[in-house]
Amino acid sequence: MGDEVRSLQSGDGFHYVQSVKDSYIGYVDDGLISEQNAPTHMVASRATHVYSTESFKSSERHALSFGARVQVVDERKKFFETSVGFIPKKHLRPIEQRFSDPVTIAQIFFGTPYLWGGNSSSGIDCSGLVQAALLACGEACAGDSGDQEQMIGAQIALDAPYLRGDLLFWKGHVAMMVDAETLIHANAHHMATVYESVAAAITRIEVQGDGPVTTRRRL
Repeated sequence: MGDEVRSLQSGDGFHYVQSVKDSYIGYVDDGLISEQNAPTHMVASRATHVYSTESFKSSERHALSFGARVQVVDERKKFFETSVGFIPKKHLRPIEQRFSDPVTIAQIFFGTPYLWGGNSSSGIDCSGLVQAALLACGEACAGDSGDQEQMIGAQIALDAPYLRGDLLFWKGHVAMMVDAETLIHANAHHMATVYESVAAAITRIEVQGDGPVTTRRRL
């Protein structure tokens, strides 16, 4: 929710749109597009619920993922009233208040089921995880690992010491270093976002036929 899109064409109940944040194109149901109410806050927890009143016992209107953007119109004791309903104050953060550590954001998605092309708490893939982490920190980021491999940070030697936040790329895959020995990535082997020893991951990925690390980049 709250992503900005450009409408390229409409008809038969759908809009053909392009995402502003990464230029992806695709079809969206007419009912899910509206004139943008300038968002003021983003969901800063892994997920949240939008309630019909300022009570957690009221009916749920929506389930939102980390990164969803909403417009706050009023502040109550424990909830923000937004243009789509009431959201717990602890789950929202002003959009201009960026995060500083992409790894911390990636870790929010630990355990999220793998979904090819996904970029939310409902399902996420390797490049979606990296994109969500960097966007939350105010860094532009493409949606595909191939583009990320060419654009993010600075390329470093394949044998350079591992630092927190380093990105490792394989053909069609990307992972982020948590520390000198551990990475986090969304992958189809585990069908989830997991922590894995970097040495074990490199060996496993090569043995399963997907080749060696092709590039390393430092944020």
